[in-house]
Amino acid sequence: MNYTYFFFFLCIIICTLIITHWAAKRDRTTSQFYAASGHLTGFQNGLAIAGDYISAASFLGITGAISLHGYDGFLYSIGFLVSYLIVLFLIAEPVKNLGKYSLGDVICARFPSHQIRLLMAGGTFFISIFYMIPQLVASGLLIRLLLGIDYSISVLVIGSLMTVYVVLGGMVATSWVQIVKTVLLMSGTFLVSLMVLARFDWQVLQLIEYVKQGTPLGTSFFYPGNLFDDFLEMFSLKLALLLGTAGLPHILIRFYTVKNTLEVRRSVITATWIIGIFYIMTLVLGLGTIALVGMEKLTLADPTGNLAAPLLAKELGGDFLLAFISALAFTTIVAVVTGLVISATISLSHDVYHHIYKKGKATDKEQLRVAKWTAVGIGMIATLFSLGLENINVTFLVSLTFVIAASTNLPVILLTIYWKRFNQHGVLVGMLSGFLSSVLLVLLGPHIMNIDNGWIAREALLPIYNPGIIAIPIGFLGAILGTIFSKEAPDDQKYFRLLVKAHTGIDTRRNGWWNL
Repeated sequence: MNYTYFFFFLCIIICTLIITHWAAKRDRTTSQFYAASGHLTGFQNGLAIAGDYISAASFLGITGAISLHGYDGFLYSIGFLVSYLIVLFLIAEPVKNLGKYSLGDVICARFPSHQIRLLMAGGTFFISIFYMIPQLVASGLLIRLLLGIDYSISVLVIGSLMTVYVVLGGMVATSWVQIVKTVLLMSGTFLVSLMVLARFDWQVLQLIEYVKQGTPLGTSFFYPGNLFDDFLEMFSLKLALLLGTAGLPHILIRFYTVKNTLEVRRSVITATWIIGIFYIMTLVLGLGTIALVGMEKLTLADPTGNLAAPLLAKELGGDFLLAFISALAFTTIVAVVTGLVISATISLSHDVYHHIYKKGKATDKEQLRVAKWTAVGIGMIATLFSLGLENINVTFLVSLTFVIAASTNLPVILLTIYWKRFNQHGVLVGMLSGFLSSVLLVLLGPHIMNIDNGWIAREALLPIYNPGIIAIPIGFLGAILGTIFSKEAPDDQKYFRLLVKAHTGIDTRRNGWWNL
């Protein structure tokens, strides 16, 4: 075991546990546990959103993709960034105005139904689990690589930590763990970026020349086509990334942690700037890896390129900087999985237990108790699945998460807010068709059918790795057709009240306008 690495990991764990202990003293109501009582500022929430969104796939994966594939690797990250424009202009404020704790609140503000709440809770649960598993697998592999600790023990430690953060600290602890993660990650990547540029006398053109020499791609490294040689595949992936973010529950529920829509806008703008700057720095890290480490050494250490950032750190600052960057990767994973656990916990305890099982009559004490036990259960489920998937490439679950979010949550959120004729049947058909098509298309695609059977991609029933181009239209079409073919008449007055509340926050029934 390298004790420098162990020291940094231990510091991160102690720091986050101190935050959790501090937060545990404040989580005495459901509002505090679910939404930090709306006491975060827009800037703080923006930092937390960035911490929730920048996963290990972004930090390690994007840097590696840029190192291996150049232009296409950086193009991959653009989809993550631009998606926040959709959130800002179409989703963020209505979600804040219509909901209280979960996405189920948003849809049920117009269509109060136990069926819809159950579907929304189920969707949130599956999205969270599918996203948690690759994060936990990555954390186990990272700790085993750096500290020599057995994979199973590593996953159990991370799974236990994320459960402790949520059970004891709720949204307060989750938010501050994510804020600390963002500050550390941005500081670390900025430091390494400066060190890379300093190696080349702050001359970007000189860095580019060394990159051309360090990769067998040569000049073509800076042109498209090295990763995405199929336009349909590229377009499908971009569609899922652009639209998926606007349907991710663990991102959207963060808008309940601020007090008003002004802070919501500040949250999204802050997060967008942070994420944009971060991806620019990953570009520098990716170029620096090829220029200083070289393609041959990178692919020898890890053909996937996920060790690009750690290898670059070791080249620049030895074991000390490598330990620091690896600890940042660890913090990144912890912050993301904690956000996923809290989103699934809120949905199940608030939507299923409070609204469906208790018919809205559960006390604060009952809700808190169920929420904490729910968090324990979710943590155990994700950990157990991760323990059994050590030798399987689970990165396809990340793309599946975005496809499900874009084909289930996004259509019903948009149509609930912006289509007067939309009805309850449309919600049910849209969510079911979007979810089932997403899962089925992945099962029939090369991600699954090529595992351990020697098949090549064209032998899969669906020869496309990213099925968003099919699943997302099916989700929207299901919601639209389910509405058109149902006999339920639209309620113009009810839609008017919802539209006003979604965009202004004013409840017309309470202000004497309900007859307008």
